[in-house]
Amino acid sequence: MDDLFSPLRLPNGSMLANRLCKAAMEECLAGPGQLPDARIERLYRRWAEGGAGLLITGNVMIDRRALTSPGTIVLEDDSPLEPFRRWADAARAGGARVWMQINHPGRQVGSDMPGVSWGPSEVPVDLGKLSHRFAPPKEMTAGEIEETVDRFARTAARAEAAGFDGVQIHAAHGYLLSQFLSPLVNRRTDRWGGSPEGRARLLAEVIRAVRARVAPGFDIGVKINSSDFQRGGFGTEDVAALLGLLGELDIDLLELSGGSVESPVATVADGAADRRPLAREARFLPFAEELLAAAPPVPLMLTGGIARREVAEGVLAKGVAVAGMAGVLALSPDLPKRWAAGEDATARVEGLRLPVRDTSWRAATHLAVVRRHLHRLAEGRRPRRTVSAGLTLVRDLAGHRRLVRRYGAWLSGRPAGTAKG
Repeated sequence: MDDLFSPLRLPNGSMLANRLCKAAMEECLAGPGQLPDARIERLYRRWAEGGAGLLITGNVMIDRRALTSPGTIVLEDDSPLEPFRRWADAARAGGARVWMQINHPGRQVGSDMPGVSWGPSEVPVDLGKLSHRFAPPKEMTAGEIEETVDRFARTAARAEAAGFDGVQIHAAHGYLLSQFLSPLVNRRTDRWGGSPEGRARLLAEVIRAVRARVAPGFDIGVKINSSDFQRGGFGTEDVAALLGLLGELDIDLLELSGGSVESPVATVADGAADRRPLAREARFLPFAEELLAAAPPVPLMLTGGIARREVAEGVLAKGVAVAGMAGVLALSPDLPKRWAAGEDATARVEGLRLPVRDTSWRAATHLAVVRRHLHRLAEGRRPRRTVSAGLTLVRDLAGHRRLVRRYGAWLSGRPAGTAKG
């Protein structure tokens, strides 16, 4: 069994100092102009000192017209690079490799947001009575698809210029690339849909375009769903077929997660079917085991519920290369260092404690609580072990409205269209 603190050589020759990764969490810490500022530098310096071998940022948007939330950072051709250089320098201060997660939300754009809501087909987000919270999507034209491929590549090249060691292409959690992979959402009959190969074409083209724009030693990771957890959606058989395609492309690490805004399994884990102790905590491990049995050609990273050293070691014992941790590092940013020192330390972000049954609201509340912990770290304060979930959600929604107004004013003052060369 590989030890948690043994190094890992990636396919391109890069070395991770250990097998622990700070996985992506949406920080919602963009400053004016949707740029990184001192708060996110402070936050990532805390994680840099925390001992993980790899740090992956929260999703950075490739197109200012489409944001997952109004507090997300945007990196385009004309974005000033100095704030991103300071961010990268802060994150690399402890010796970890640092990847920027790059993303396009597709149809998962709030109805209160300016800009665009795109999808492979005009299939709206279905949240029952809460469906109105998301803008109805417009089916992308072939030209818009090709422009989006180019935007991913341009943003990756700018991340490299800013000093990041790699990028992670986000193709999970129901965002645009994940939407193209889903037979429920992608109902196209052209080359971008139809067969599994057609649905995977956009992701493959993005990977090829990114690799063509960056240096050979620049790391490329991909994050995909192990399952969408929706009947008729992207599932384990689709992942196995996709893995064969990804093995032919030049990527260095494949992260497995799951769910989407319609089925937020990555956030609310009550529905885990496998009751084995290890699988209850590492909630996507059963899916990873199926893929590992087929000797995947790409090192796998598993994220989702890992908060104890024993669980992380158990994941590696199954053949996973990297154990990813997210919410737990919002409470204990130095947890990897404490494990390396022999401490049996752990932490857990408490879930929703209100009598609310709706999964979407519970997921929103959990994410609001995580963000509150992140923002305390970014302000140089310690996380609070317990917070009022209800009050935190109210404050988060109020902050969201303020950020929507700021983002709308910024967006209206900039010209629309393709990023400049």
